[in-house]
Amino acid sequence: MREKEKRKVILLEQKLQMAKAKIKPLLPSLREKKRYLAYEVISKHKFHDAVHVSKAILDAANDFLGHSGMAKAGLLTLNDKWNPDSQRGMMRVNNKHVDELKASLVFVKNIGGKDAIVKSVGASGILRKAQQKYLNKAG
Repeated sequence: MREKEKRKVILLEQKLQMAKAKIKPLLPSLREKKRYLAYEVISKHKFHDAVHVSKAILDAANDFLGHSGMAKAGLLTLNDKWNPDSQRGMMRVNNKHVDELKASLVFVKNIGGKDAIVKSVGASGILRKAQQKYLNKAG
C-alpha cells in the first residue's frame, strides 16, 4: 500500500513539472510567412474608419477564395493602420496568397452602399517599411 502511494505522488510531481515547463517557440523556418499589402480606396465618398472597407474586402475575398482559401491565406485586415486622409489601409496575408488577394480586390464594387474601387498599392514583408513606403505617401 505504501509503495503505491509513493508511485502516485511521484507521478503527480512529474505531471506538475511537465505542466510548468515552457513550450518552445517554433523555428523561423517553420513559421507562417506573411506579407503586408497596402490598398487604396478610390471613391467620391470619404471613409473615416476602416470597418466598412475591411468588411467589403473580406466579403469579396470570401466570394473569390472560399472558406478554405481564406483559411490558407490567413487574411487579416489591420483596421488601426487606416489612413482616412489618403484613403489607404493595410492587410496581412500569407506570402503564397498575395496575388489571389490582389485578384479578389477587383470584386469590391461598393463599400457601405457607396460606389468604390479598391486597388493594391504595394506589398512588403515588414509592416514598418510598408507603412513608410505606402501609407504615409498619397497619390
